[in-house]
Amino acid sequence: MLQDLLSIHKPNFKDYTELRAQVNTSQQVTLLTGNMTANNQSATGGVAARVYKGGTFGFASAAAYNADSVANVVKAATDNAVFMDTHVKKGLEPLPSYPGNRVDLQTPHFGAVDQLLLIDAAKQLDELVQKQCPNLSSRTIVSNVLNMEKLLVVSDGADMRFFQPRAMMYLIMTAETKDGDQVELFKALGGFGRFDEQFGDVSKYLDEVNALYEHLMAKREGIFADPGMKKCVLHPDLAGMLAHEAIGHTVEADLVLGGSVAGPNLNKQVASEIVNMTDFAHTAFGETCPLPVYVDDEGVTAEDAVLIENGILKGYMHNRDSARQFGVKPQGNARAFAFNDEPLIRMRNTVILPGKDKLEDMIASVDDGYYLIKTGNGQADATGEFMFGVDLSYEIKGGKIGKAIRETTISGVAFDMLKTVDMISDDMVWEVSGFCGKKQPMTCSMGGPALRCDMTIGGR
Repeated sequence: MLQDLLSIHKPNFKDYTELRAQVNTSQQVTLLTGNMTANNQSATGGVAARVYKGGTFGFASAAAYNADSVANVVKAATDNAVFMDTHVKKGLEPLPSYPGNRVDLQTPHFGAVDQLLLIDAAKQLDELVQKQCPNLSSRTIVSNVLNMEKLLVVSDGADMRFFQPRAMMYLIMTAETKDGDQVELFKALGGFGRFDEQFGDVSKYLDEVNALYEHLMAKREGIFADPGMKKCVLHPDLAGMLAHEAIGHTVEADLVLGGSVAGPNLNKQVASEIVNMTDFAHTAFGETCPLPVYVDDEGVTAEDAVLIENGILKGYMHNRDSARQFGVKPQGNARAFAFNDEPLIRMRNTVILPGKDKLEDMIASVDDGYYLIKTGNGQADATGEFMFGVDLSYEIKGGKIGKAIRETTISGVAFDMLKTVDMISDDMVWEVSGFCGKKQPMTCSMGGPALRCDMTIGGR
């Protein structure tokens, strides 16, 4: 656990100052068709300071974490702030005050698990896949751990101790079609917590392994989609990804200030009235979120950010500076991935809220369309336009699931697509396996229910 070498400096802060020590510990083991191709373990850490003066920030960091390096980093960040203020001359008032109490560990701290646990779990899952899935051309198993530990002291905010563990196993199955092409499917297992707790017995994932294999075998015999605008049911996994990429990023206030489509649409209808979307801080639906944030890296106590309410765009995600510009209160969305990263406006646990419909009724209501389940890649921009590859989907004919579809694409404009949503399932699925890329990577979670909407589908 990080020793507190920071608090002693707080009485000497003159301007707004953040002082953060951080260590990210990562572990990974990869098996390719039973052969180990990666076995890595690393820890990256240090200390950083950021000082605000007159409308600009001065930042400094150091990989060493001792009394001298902390003092030097504070001095360097202060000097940088003075330099920037002297030359930029914005002349702005100090940032608004958001005082808070110290928030100690909400998740018990623990060290790195034995690397042999990752190796053993990978071998066990590989043996399970080999036994249950005979018609694969290759299989990949990845054991992965990322633990983030932070200690933060802020001149005007909530000091914190923070520990966020994430333990995952990734499963990739590949099979060959009759015409010699390769088809592939991916599944992420695990989430928040210790690796040994998640994967002490990998046999509990037997049903998920079998389901993925069945989907792959169906995809191997699949057909190509009929292109055009279609009535579709989006599985929660894909709906969550769209919510994050095509909607969530457009309502990050720094991107709004940069000209995103959300700017002129505040307090306007951007979705059908049954659509609600929230970026949760740490608790949702009475349970702890997959990646809880209690205090952000600017010392702001985290609260839920309501983004869309009954189809109306209600707000953005902010840091202290953007909140000042918009005249609102920040809710804890400033996050930094590594010790030498400055905090950026980032999503935390971003979801479309469940509705009242049953998934089976949604599928039964579609005469000729598609059930879209998983996306493997894609892109979206500040206009809300998106294009995603769909790795797993099925046709819907006469209200029933039909043949599997080979890879296809979906595209559109997020707010236009949301206005066509007319059914939302009453269940909730979280996805916590990936990283969000925005100048620096960041762990986040996303998800929601299934959606019925109109979507443009690509063909062969």
